[in-house]
Amino acid sequence: MKKLFLIMTVSALLVACGDDMPKVELPDIDTSNPLLAEWDTPHATPPFDKIQISDYEPAFETAIAVSRAEVEAIVNNPAKPSFKNTIVALEKQGELLNRIASVFFNLNQCNTSKEMQDIAMRIQPKLTELGNDVSLNPELFKRVKAVYENPGLFLSKEDKKLLENTYKSFVRSGANLSDEDKELYRQYSSELSQLTLQFGQNSLAANNAFSLNITDAKRVAELPDFVKEGLAMEAKARGQKGWTVTLKAPSYVPFVTYSSQRDLKEKLYKARNSCAIGGKFDNTENIRKITALRLKIANLLGYECYADYVLDNRMAEKTETVNSFLDELLTQTKEYADKDYQRINEYAHSLGFEGDIQPWDWGYYSEKYKNEKYAVSDEAVKPYLELESAKQAVFMLAGKLYGLQFKPAEGVSTYHEDVTVYEVSEANGDHLAILYLDFFPRDSKRAGAWMTEFREAEGNTRPLVSLVMNFTKPTETTPSLLTFDEFTTFLHEFGHACHGMVAKGKYGSLNGTNVFRDFVELPSQIMENWAYEKEFLDLWAKHYQTGETMPTELVEKLIAAKNYLAAYANVRQVSFGMTDMAWHTIKTPYEGDIVEFEKQAMAPSQILPVVEGTAMSPSFGHLFSGGYAAGYYGYKWAEVLAADGYSLFTENGIFDKATATKFRELLQAGGTEHPMDLYVKFRGHKPQTKALIDQMGLEK
Repeated sequence: MKKLFLIMTVSALLVACGDDMPKVELPDIDTSNPLLAEWDTPHATPPFDKIQISDYEPAFETAIAVSRAEVEAIVNNPAKPSFKNTIVALEKQGELLNRIASVFFNLNQCNTSKEMQDIAMRIQPKLTELGNDVSLNPELFKRVKAVYENPGLFLSKEDKKLLENTYKSFVRSGANLSDEDKELYRQYSSELSQLTLQFGQNSLAANNAFSLNITDAKRVAELPDFVKEGLAMEAKARGQKGWTVTLKAPSYVPFVTYSSQRDLKEKLYKARNSCAIGGKFDNTENIRKITALRLKIANLLGYECYADYVLDNRMAEKTETVNSFLDELLTQTKEYADKDYQRINEYAHSLGFEGDIQPWDWGYYSEKYKNEKYAVSDEAVKPYLELESAKQAVFMLAGKLYGLQFKPAEGVSTYHEDVTVYEVSEANGDHLAILYLDFFPRDSKRAGAWMTEFREAEGNTRPLVSLVMNFTKPTETTPSLLTFDEFTTFLHEFGHACHGMVAKGKYGSLNGTNVFRDFVELPSQIMENWAYEKEFLDLWAKHYQTGETMPTELVEKLIAAKNYLAAYANVRQVSFGMTDMAWHTIKTPYEGDIVEFEKQAMAPSQILPVVEGTAMSPSFGHLFSGGYAAGYYGYKWAEVLAADGYSLFTENGIFDKATATKFRELLQAGGTEHPMDLYVKFRGHKPQTKALIDQMGLEK
């Protein structure tokens, strides 16, 4: 069953396709609106060049009416409920609404404006109302339940999975509740959708609101040229003199890594880590309300806490399993993480630093230590990771593993001048997907990196996949040169893209990344491993000015540095997962101080000194405006899957076709089977935590 946009799948418009299929009386559709008209662009891509902001609301109104008509047709069908006329019909309804919502909500994340944000606030309640009207419709659920209890013969494994998911989705959305509780569910879910949207908007606005302008050349003299050029370009764009640092990662991270100006770094750190705490864009009350509403919804549906509700539909299955998993990783690595901190602290002392290094010192001294011990730095590596070369390398890797081919897509419009588009084909030339690439930060784009889709794969309908990043922009004199972390991020998100592009199932809701949240990161996490393979880097990593291949010595140092501060990085991620679980295992609404709550949640995993008045929760979009509530542990869970799974490539060869074919089969299966079954088919055994610990190469 499809509810709100972020849960809905893109599928074919409901049509009469059999004697017992519902006949739909559609309302009038204004085809002069480019969002409502048929898209006659190549591969039916969104006509971004024709869409105006004023088109969205009337398009949504029409599409909501169409969706209601489609659902009514299913409910009022006089034919006996069947898999085809009820379950498949539900799967296929809502194509028009999905198509519009996919454009609008994706752009609201990566190319937003005040007008779009206002529209989102007006439209979201209507989408929530529609979703509730579907999931809480007793006559519709009666038909779904009838098919679930008597599915009939000749259903394929994929059909049975769709039936199971549809029935369970209704139940998890309140279909079995009393009339009184259904009304409460409507109220809570409507309020929650508004609050999560507001949380994201506040976080973006608070992030954009702060910048640090530096006019004293002595304060930036030590910075690498690429950092100074980027900061100067930011200042120029703002009509300022000198150099401007923002809280966006491509600006903030290089500055705190290479600058010794502790007072400036402290100011930046505190600004970034008190983002949306108090002030105009305060999110602290939103967190209290969001977690309270999630708890109420979970209680209504018979769960003690929200985590129990979420994990009932995850690979981990139970709260106890997740907490034990995080505790196991913490127990095995906390001692080493403390030693990581002590090592960097002692190194700073050897350079004359007094006292304990603070969080804003960490990047600077850990980078210097890495340079001294491994003689490898971002500045040394970046010239070999020119963005265009990295992009072609990622394409090449997909070719070697899966036979995919990439060429610039002709006649496909984009939503921003920075976006490029590629047509993706199979080795035999068959069209597979359209891929949009959006690499650079801007004020209209939220922070981070993500994969999304303007259309999912469904049968012969091929997907429109988009990768959105915030990489270092080119300057007036230098092309975009990636840090090694940015390159691994590229590989990570491209793994998600492959999951979407190679999908082969006949139902959109079971395709690509529509899998359990704690399984979805396997395809992305496993791709990061190739960044450390000399055999792969030797094929393409060349100096952007001289054409010199990355020296073998530098490649070996990158590989040797792979596990530098691995224990610290592991515990840091575990701490995020523990904080997430703390928020979503509360049994009563939390009314206290947000900063104090997070401090207590992170205490067992705390490595760096605590900075009073700072907390990540008020700007932690994954938890409070994204889809990772009670699911952030999934990153570490997937790391275990990836470490164990990649070992098969290391055993057979990193470009081994047979291994890659088996992994592609896992990708193509999407959510048609339980993820543990898919993993065991690929790997031959269940994932082992030991694989990740061994991969870290921990040293005392």
